[in-house]
Amino acid sequence: MSTSFFVDIWSDVVCPFCYLGHHQFRAALERFEHREHVVVRHHAFELDPRAPLADGTPLDEMLAAKYSMPVEQAAAWNQRVADDARRWGMEWSLDKAQPTNTLDAHRVIALAAQQGRQGEMLERLFRAYFSEGLLVSDHDVLDHLAQETGVAGAAQMLKTDTGVDAVRHDEHLAARIGITGVPALILDGRVHVSGAQGTPAMYEALCAAWAQRQATPS
Repeated sequence: MSTSFFVDIWSDVVCPFCYLGHHQFRAALERFEHREHVVVRHHAFELDPRAPLADGTPLDEMLAAKYSMPVEQAAAWNQRVADDARRWGMEWSLDKAQPTNTLDAHRVIALAAQQGRQGEMLERLFRAYFSEGLLVSDHDVLDHLAQETGVAGAAQMLKTDTGVDAVRHDEHLAARIGITGVPALILDGRVHVSGAQGTPAMYEALCAAWAQRQATPS
Protein backbone atom coordinates (compact mmCIF):
# COMPACT_ATOMS: atom_id res chain seq x y z
CA MET A 1 0.00 0.00 0.00
CA SER A 2 1.30 3.41 -0.97
CA THR A 3 2.04 5.67 1.99
CA SER A 4 0.82 8.76 0.11
CA PHE A 5 -2.87 9.53 0.40
CA PHE A 6 -3.59 11.81 -2.56
CA VAL A 7 -6.38 14.36 -2.47
CA ASP A 8 -7.06 15.81 -5.92
CA ILE A 9 -9.00 19.08 -5.95
CA TRP A 10 -10.38 20.86 -9.03
CA SER A 11 -11.21 24.55 -8.57
CA ASP A 12 -11.24 27.97 -10.19
CA VAL A 13 -9.83 31.11 -8.57
CA VAL A 14 -13.02 33.12 -9.27
CA CYS A 15 -15.36 30.47 -7.85
CA PRO A 16 -16.74 31.50 -4.43
CA PHE A 17 -17.62 27.96 -3.43
CA CYS A 18 -14.09 26.86 -4.31
CA TYR A 19 -12.66 29.41 -1.88
CA LEU A 20 -15.13 28.37 0.82
CA GLY A 21 -14.38 24.71 0.12
CA HIS A 22 -10.65 25.42 0.25
CA HIS A 23 -10.99 26.66 3.84
CA GLN A 24 -13.42 23.92 4.82
CA PHE A 25 -11.09 21.20 3.55
CA ARG A 26 -8.07 22.70 5.33
CA ALA A 27 -10.04 22.72 8.58
CA ALA A 28 -11.08 19.08 8.01
CA LEU A 29 -7.50 18.11 7.27
CA GLU A 30 -6.33 19.64 10.55
CA ARG A 31 -8.67 17.24 12.37
CA PHE A 32 -7.65 14.18 10.33
CA GLU A 33 -5.33 11.98 12.37
CA HIS A 34 -3.57 10.59 9.29
CA ARG A 35 -2.91 14.01 7.74
CA GLU A 36 0.84 13.37 7.57
CA HIS A 37 0.11 10.91 4.74
CA VAL A 38 -2.04 13.36 2.76
CA VAL A 39 -0.66 14.95 -0.42
CA VAL A 40 -2.96 17.62 -1.87
CA ARG A 41 -2.84 18.18 -5.62
CA HIS A 42 -4.71 21.16 -7.05
CA HIS A 43 -6.08 20.98 -10.59
CA ALA A 44 -7.27 23.68 -12.97
CA PHE A 45 -10.90 24.14 -13.91
CA GLU A 46 -12.15 27.21 -15.78
CA LEU A 47 -15.76 28.07 -15.01
CA ASP A 48 -15.88 29.94 -18.31
CA PRO A 49 -12.96 29.28 -20.68
CA ARG A 50 -14.41 31.90 -23.07
CA ALA A 51 -14.54 34.67 -20.46
CA PRO A 52 -12.96 37.95 -21.60
CA LEU A 53 -9.84 39.20 -19.86
CA ALA A 54 -11.84 42.09 -18.35
CA ASP A 55 -14.67 44.27 -19.56
CA GLY A 56 -15.47 46.27 -16.44
CA THR A 57 -18.79 44.51 -15.78
CA PRO A 58 -19.55 44.40 -12.04
CA LEU A 59 -19.88 40.91 -10.60
CA ASP A 60 -23.56 41.38 -9.72
CA GLU A 61 -24.38 42.32 -13.32
CA MET A 62 -22.29 39.51 -14.77
CA LEU A 63 -24.03 36.96 -12.55
CA ALA A 64 -27.46 38.37 -13.38
CA ALA A 65 -26.77 38.13 -17.12
CA LYS A 66 -25.31 34.64 -16.87
CA TYR A 67 -28.28 33.19 -14.98
CA SER A 68 -31.02 35.46 -16.38
CA MET A 69 -31.96 36.87 -13.00
CA PRO A 70 -32.57 40.41 -11.71
CA VAL A 71 -29.44 42.26 -10.58
CA GLU A 72 -30.98 42.61 -7.12
CA GLN A 73 -31.28 38.84 -6.82
CA ALA A 74 -27.67 38.38 -7.92
CA ALA A 75 -26.54 40.97 -5.38
CA ALA A 76 -28.43 39.16 -2.62
CA TRP A 77 -26.81 35.85 -3.64
CA ASN A 78 -23.36 37.43 -3.54
CA GLN A 79 -24.11 38.88 -0.13
CA ARG A 80 -25.07 35.45 1.20
CA VAL A 81 -21.81 33.84 0.11
CA ALA A 82 -19.85 36.81 1.47
CA ASP A 83 -21.60 36.29 4.81
CA ASP A 84 -20.60 32.61 4.70
CA ALA A 85 -17.00 33.67 4.05
CA ARG A 86 -17.07 36.02 7.03
CA ARG A 87 -17.88 33.07 9.28
CA TRP A 88 -14.57 31.62 8.10
CA GLY A 89 -12.70 34.78 8.98
CA MET A 90 -12.59 36.09 5.42
CA GLU A 91 -13.66 39.58 4.43
CA TRP A 92 -14.75 39.58 0.81
CA SER A 93 -15.29 42.73 -1.24
CA LEU A 94 -17.38 41.40 -4.10
CA ASP A 95 -18.34 44.91 -5.15
CA LYS A 96 -14.69 45.34 -6.21
CA ALA A 97 -14.26 41.89 -7.81
CA GLN A 98 -13.21 41.96 -11.47
CA PRO A 99 -14.61 38.96 -13.39
CA THR A 100 -12.05 37.77 -15.90
CA ASN A 101 -10.49 34.87 -17.77
CA THR A 102 -8.49 32.62 -15.44
CA LEU A 103 -6.26 30.65 -17.82
CA ASP A 104 -3.13 32.61 -16.94
CA ALA A 105 -3.87 32.41 -13.21
CA HIS A 106 -4.00 28.63 -13.55
CA ARG A 107 -0.73 28.68 -15.46
CA VAL A 108 0.88 30.49 -12.52
CA ILE A 109 -0.54 27.89 -10.13
CA ALA A 110 1.00 25.18 -12.31
CA LEU A 111 4.34 26.98 -12.12
CA ALA A 112 3.99 27.22 -8.35
CA ALA A 113 3.37 23.47 -8.19
CA GLN A 114 6.79 22.88 -9.73
CA GLN A 115 8.28 24.91 -6.87
CA GLY A 116 6.32 23.27 -4.07
CA ARG A 117 4.08 26.33 -3.45
CA GLN A 118 0.88 25.39 -5.24
CA GLY A 119 -1.45 25.66 -2.24
CA GLU A 120 0.00 29.01 -1.20
CA MET A 121 -0.35 30.39 -4.73
CA LEU A 122 -3.96 29.29 -4.98
CA GLU A 123 -4.81 30.88 -1.64
CA ARG A 124 -3.11 34.13 -2.66
CA LEU A 125 -5.05 34.30 -5.92
CA PHE A 126 -8.33 33.61 -4.15
CA ARG A 127 -7.65 36.48 -1.74
CA ALA A 128 -6.56 38.79 -4.55
CA TYR A 129 -9.83 38.26 -6.41
CA PHE A 130 -12.37 38.03 -3.61
CA SER A 131 -10.93 40.43 -1.03
CA GLU A 132 -8.65 42.86 -2.85
CA GLY A 133 -10.40 43.47 -6.16
CA LEU A 134 -7.28 42.69 -8.16
CA LEU A 135 -7.43 41.68 -11.81
CA VAL A 136 -6.12 38.11 -11.71
CA SER A 137 -5.55 37.95 -15.46
CA ASP A 138 -3.19 40.94 -15.56
CA HIS A 139 0.37 39.72 -16.07
CA ASP A 140 1.93 42.36 -13.84
CA VAL A 141 -0.50 41.50 -11.06
CA LEU A 142 0.16 37.79 -11.48
CA ASP A 143 3.92 38.30 -11.41
CA HIS A 144 3.68 40.45 -8.28
CA LEU A 145 1.50 37.88 -6.50
CA ALA A 146 3.84 35.08 -7.54
CA GLN A 147 6.88 36.91 -6.18
CA GLU A 148 4.99 37.68 -2.99
CA THR A 149 4.28 33.96 -2.63
CA GLY A 150 7.87 32.97 -3.32
CA VAL A 151 7.26 31.67 -6.83
CA ALA A 152 9.98 32.58 -9.33
CA GLY A 153 9.80 32.99 -13.10
CA ALA A 154 6.14 33.98 -13.57
CA ALA A 155 6.87 37.05 -15.71
CA GLN A 156 9.01 35.06 -18.12
CA MET A 157 6.57 32.17 -18.22
CA LEU A 158 3.60 34.42 -19.00
CA LYS A 159 5.36 35.70 -22.14
CA THR A 160 5.14 32.17 -23.57
CA ASP A 161 2.56 29.39 -23.84
CA THR A 162 4.21 27.42 -21.04
CA GLY A 163 1.65 25.95 -18.69
CA VAL A 164 -1.26 25.92 -21.11
CA ASP A 165 -0.84 22.18 -21.70
CA ALA A 166 -0.88 21.56 -17.94
CA VAL A 167 -4.16 23.45 -17.58
CA ARG A 168 -5.73 21.64 -20.51
CA HIS A 169 -4.57 18.30 -19.13
CA ASP A 170 -6.33 19.01 -15.83
CA GLU A 171 -9.51 20.02 -17.62
CA HIS A 172 -9.50 17.00 -19.92
CA LEU A 173 -8.97 14.77 -16.89
CA ALA A 174 -11.94 16.41 -15.17
CA ALA A 175 -14.10 15.80 -18.24
CA ARG A 176 -13.00 12.16 -18.42
CA ILE A 177 -13.86 11.63 -14.76
CA GLY A 178 -17.19 13.37 -15.20
CA ILE A 179 -16.53 16.53 -13.19
CA THR A 180 -18.81 19.30 -14.41
CA GLY A 181 -18.68 21.71 -11.46
CA VAL A 182 -16.28 22.81 -8.77
CA PRO A 183 -15.01 22.46 -6.17
CA ALA A 184 -14.61 18.75 -6.79
CA LEU A 185 -12.44 16.58 -4.56
CA ILE A 186 -11.33 13.00 -5.11
CA LEU A 187 -9.81 11.45 -2.00
CA ASP A 188 -7.34 8.61 -2.51
CA GLY A 189 -9.00 7.83 -5.82
CA ARG A 190 -11.95 6.43 -3.87
CA VAL A 191 -14.29 9.07 -2.47
CA HIS A 192 -15.71 12.01 -4.43
CA VAL A 193 -16.90 15.21 -2.74
CA SER A 194 -18.68 17.83 -4.83
CA GLY A 195 -19.24 21.38 -3.62
CA ALA A 196 -18.44 23.28 -0.45
CA GLN A 197 -20.30 20.82 1.76
CA GLY A 198 -18.74 21.97 5.02
CA THR A 199 -15.91 20.78 7.23
CA PRO A 200 -17.83 17.88 8.85
CA ALA A 201 -18.70 16.36 5.48
CA MET A 202 -15.13 16.73 4.24
CA TYR A 203 -13.76 15.21 7.43
CA GLU A 204 -16.15 12.27 7.09
CA ALA A 205 -15.04 11.82 3.48
CA LEU A 206 -11.38 11.74 4.55
CA CYS A 207 -12.16 9.11 7.18
CA ALA A 208 -14.24 7.07 4.73
CA ALA A 209 -11.49 7.08 2.11
CA TRP A 210 -8.92 6.07 4.73
CA ALA A 211 -11.15 3.25 5.97
CA GLN A 212 -11.63 1.97 2.43
CA ARG A 213 -7.87 2.05 1.90
CA GLN A 214 -7.29 -0.01 5.06
CA ALA A 215 -9.93 -2.51 4.00
CA THR A 216 -8.40 -3.01 0.55
CA PRO A 217 -5.83 -5.82 0.39
CA SER A 218 -2.38 -4.49 -0.57
